[in-house]
Amino acid sequence: MLRIAEHLAIKEKAGALVTGESLGQVSSQTLENLSTIGQVMKHLPIFRPLIGSDKQAIIREARALGSYEISIIPDQDCCSLFVPKHPRTRSHPREIELIESKLDLNSMITQAIENAETYDSRWPVK
Repeated sequence: MLRIAEHLAIKEKAGALVTGESLGQVSSQTLENLSTIGQVMKHLPIFRPLIGSDKQAIIREARALGSYEISIIPDQDCCSLFVPKHPRTRSHPREIELIESKLDLNSMITQAIENAETYDSRWPVK
């Protein structure tokens, strides 16, 4: 996802990617996993302004920004469809590279980019 996001961000002339990850909030958001997935970023920095925030603080901020209502809309995205029963909390870059080598990532990324839709996500900031 970060590879796709980075490509789209460059296309839109963005200077960085900003994510909503919060350290330890879910099992995939461990220091090791965030470090591993961040290694795919080649051209842009990735900012994680919520990294040390707890869930209630994030919810309060989302409500203040006006983004909370859209964030709770049920959706069958990749996070809910492909989450394993027992996710790994300590990924290793070499393992991930081996797994990825068995996939046609370039084709998958190209297809995702070609089918991407852009939405104006500017909320009325209070």
